[in-house]
Formats: sequence, C-alpha cells, structure tokens
Amino acid sequence: MLNLTRRSALLTAAVAGAAFGLPKPVSFIEAALAQKGPEAGKGFRPFNFGKVQGFILNDGVWEKPHDPSFIKDVSVDETKAALAAAGIANEVVPIPFNVTLVKFSNETVLFDAGTGGQFQPTAGAMIANMAAAGIKPEQITKVIVSHFHPDHVFGLMSKAPDNTPTFPNAAVYVPSNEYKFWMDESIFTKLPEKQHGLPKRLQAMFPLLKDKLKQYEWDTEVIPGIRSIAAPGHTPGHTAFHVASGSEQLMVLSDTTNMPALFAKHPNWHGAIDANPVLAETTRRKLFDRVVADNALVTGYHFPFPAVGKIVTDGAGYTFVPVA
Repeated sequence: MLNLTRRSALLTAAVAGAAFGLPKPVSFIEAALAQKGPEAGKGFRPFNFGKVQGFILNDGVWEKPHDPSFIKDVSVDETKAALAAAGIANEVVPIPFNVTLVKFSNETVLFDAGTGGQFQPTAGAMIANMAAAGIKPEQITKVIVSHFHPDHVFGLMSKAPDNTPTFPNAAVYVPSNEYKFWMDESIFTKLPEKQHGLPKRLQAMFPLLKDKLKQYEWDTEVIPGIRSIAAPGHTPGHTAFHVASGSEQLMVLSDTTNMPALFAKHPNWHGAIDANPVLAETTRRKLFDRVVADNALVTGYHFPFPAVGKIVTDGAGYTFVPVA
C-alpha cells in the first residue's frame, strides 16, 4: 500500500506546480510564447527496430524561463553554459515534448498522450504531426502512460467540461502505484489549496475512461512485447518501457531524464522537476548504464527532436546521440 505522507504529496504535486514554474498547478497558463521546434505537421520521425515500425511525434516545446531553483546548486549561468555547449539556444530552457508510437502487426501503441494543447501555448502539435505521419487517433489501440504529469496525460481527452476521448478505440494503461498516489482522496488534506488543481483534474478525468482504463504493475508485461521498467524518482510511479522485436530492443525512457544536455551530461544535477531528485539520479544512472551495455535504441520524452537514438558514456556523464 502506498503511503501518502504530507511530504511525498507536497514534493510530487510541486512538480506540477511551483517546480514547473506554473502560477497554478494545472493548465491555466496565459503567457504567450513564440512557437519553436519542428513546424506543426512536419514534426514526426519514423524509425524501425526488428519488425516494429516506430514514430516520434513532436508535441511542441515549453520555453521555460531560467530560474535559479530549477537545478539544485547549479546557477543559471551554468545552466546556460551547458545548453550552449550542446548547441542549444539558451535564452530560455527549451524543453521539448516528444511522444513515442510503435506499430506491431496487430497493435498501434502510444506511450503517453501529449499535452492535448492544455499545458503550454507552444504545445499541442501531436495530433497534427500524427496525421502527417498517416496515423489517425482512431487507429491507436493502446495508450501506455508513464506517469501523471499534465504534459503526458492531458492529451487523453479534450478539456473539461467536454472531456471527449482523443483515442476512442484505445485502452489506457497506467502504473498502479502512480494511480493510487493521485487518486487517494487524502492527497487534498496534505496539499495547500493552490496545488489542488492537478489531482482534481486527474480524479475527474480517469474515471471517465471506465472499462478502458487498465492498471499495470512494475516489471511485468503490459502487453505482449512491452515490459514495464521501474523508474521512480521523477514521480512515485514513473515508468520506463522495454520494447522487444526479435533480438532488437527499444527503451522508452519517458522522463527518466529531462533535457540530456543538462541531466544526462551531468547525471548528478538534481532538478526541481523531480519529486525525489536523489532517487531520480539513481534511476537514470541505472537505466543509462543498462542501455549503454545493451547498445539499445532509446527514446526520451524531453530529448531534442527527433528524440530517438543511443545513449553513450561521456566522461563522468552521458550523451544522447540521435539517429542520423
């Protein structure tokens, strides 16, 4: 049974509130930001491993203003220098949103659902990019959720009060421990009122899925060919996924690390975006060492587009090398 302490609730909810730089803990964001990243309708990238066809679908970007509390004991100047060293414009922290899709012979699976245009005004391009890739929302048979942050689950349905499912034919699989954390009614007694927005939305949204909602445990086969991998730290139930096709494999890293230029290159940097930064560091080192040893293909939700490639060791840290 998950123990929802006041400390764990505050830490996790803060990720969707203050740690995300939001004035409120859900999608009430009024600042207009210039669109960056791939142009809508052009932000998709096909790739293959084994007999599986994959796609990266870009959903936009969060141009996060620099904040000295974003990375513990790391100054804004150091953050800017790390971005510049990776060839990334550093006027803001440009955090991309990239959704992984894989097509088996009998399943079309989406890992997370994007923002649904409900999180940042510079996000919400996934459906247009999916259409450009020749895929309709009705063709999605499974949505496998890694965790419950807005940029990963708000795309499951349109904004309240409409709440129309985006993927009407899909079963939605969620990590059971993440579900228990956010669905626990006692979370509201452990959070200040200003942080009630996200759990309220989640508790209103998921029951609407009814029998399409499925829960999975860590380190089990979610569906044939896809195994859940425990990856806690970012949230209590955060999950990565191992996808196998013959002798070839893909690791969907989800939010195991945020921008690789910051947290892969410097795995000891602790981001305010992670509910438990120390555990998040342990998780990313463990998974990075695994994919390096296995020479596995990886995708990452906040990796720079095309967000598919390999992780390699780089001094005391790691580097993401995108596919050519």
